[in-house]
Amino acid sequence: MDKDKIVAALDIGTTKICAIVGRMNQHGRLEILGMGRCQSEGVTRGLITNIEKTTQGIVKAIEDASIQSGVDIKVVNVGIAGQYIKSSTHKGSIMRDNPQDMISVEDVERLTNDMYKLVMPPGVQIIHVMPQDYTVDNEAEVKDPVGMVGSRLEADFHVIAARTDAVSNIIRSVHKANLEIENIVLEPIASSMAVLMPEEKEAGVVLVDIGGGTTDIAMFYEGIIRHTAVIPFGGSIVTNDIKSGCMLLPQDAEKLKIKFGFAMAAQAQNNQIVSIPGLKNRPPKEISVKNLAFIIEARMEEIIDIVFSEIVSSQFIDKMSQGVVLTGGGAQLNALKELFEMRTGLECRLGYPTEHLGKSKLEAMKNPMFSTAIGLVMAGFKSVDDRENHYNVVRQQNVIKPPPTFGRQEPPVKEVKTNAAYLITDLLRKTKEFLIDDIKSSSSDY
Repeated sequence: MDKDKIVAALDIGTTKICAIVGRMNQHGRLEILGMGRCQSEGVTRGLITNIEKTTQGIVKAIEDASIQSGVDIKVVNVGIAGQYIKSSTHKGSIMRDNPQDMISVEDVERLTNDMYKLVMPPGVQIIHVMPQDYTVDNEAEVKDPVGMVGSRLEADFHVIAARTDAVSNIIRSVHKANLEIENIVLEPIASSMAVLMPEEKEAGVVLVDIGGGTTDIAMFYEGIIRHTAVIPFGGSIVTNDIKSGCMLLPQDAEKLKIKFGFAMAAQAQNNQIVSIPGLKNRPPKEISVKNLAFIIEARMEEIIDIVFSEIVSSQFIDKMSQGVVLTGGGAQLNALKELFEMRTGLECRLGYPTEHLGKSKLEAMKNPMFSTAIGLVMAGFKSVDDRENHYNVVRQQNVIKPPPTFGRQEPPVKEVKTNAAYLITDLLRKTKEFLIDDIKSSSSDY
């Protein structure tokens, strides 16, 4: 990692737009230099529906982050999510020219790059190609083929695609804010970089990022991403249910959910009442915390059941020994962890984005709602796949050393060329002298 490198990230969410600037300190920990945040008004369920309003939010967040960090932000890593994200598994293969040579990083890259040429439905483009297990000739389930010998290299790939118009709207909004995009990263992948431990990824774990408009899923096993999904429901739909069920204003419903909401009605007190001030001399509205919990529980059960069906459909549920890690702003609901464990039968913990975070003056960044933004900064320093991190080091240190010599050493090439040139010159000189003598002899005879 480049210690002098500074990375800026932009998380364009349904409820907030967040910009973060960070760098790696001398201990390899992420140091947050500045943060900007504003309300998002042009995004619905992860999809940008109003470019002008989104651009205004981006400009405001970037300005705040720039002032706080003292960094002139020009390039950003941007997150992408939404119901238009689709993932699938595909197999690819290449034939190598010389089977006796060891498989190189370039061979692996050529195979991966070929997968970007997959024919997708009209209006859909590939944003990520994630290699899973490789096969070298008849040797299957190879995690890293570099250094092996074989003629045919195959692999299973997790391919993530998005609607072209949705990607274009993100690019337009960022460019209108006078910014350039370095990478577009799927948000659950970014969140996993900030929240998950390497041991969890190796043993098998499910990351569930509950945002405002979407709930994102990423599954890992043996350190490799195995499945991703985006569910078009999040914390905003819970707020809407409270607004409709209790007849409140949206801002009151959100405050009520955050301060008094429970994901399990059984844990809410029966006799607790919350008073909401009325408008225009109207009497205050009294809300039962127990009834509020029933509204939240009904919707959260629906979201959890959809998440669990995605986990089951991935066919990796038996390998998820570390259970579920919840993150995102919606994961902070009281008793949500217990409800997840009850509905899925999997162990669960709340994930904070502190796994790679160093000391910082911004203590607010340790909140799960900033997991995606911090992960997007991490994506500027490393890849989610540890194999790719290793390959990057190999590429940077790509110095070809001469093979060792044993026994008698041959003279240098330069010396051989010099001796050969001398022999040819001497032969030409002797030939010339012989011809001159022959001509003189002939002339004398005549």
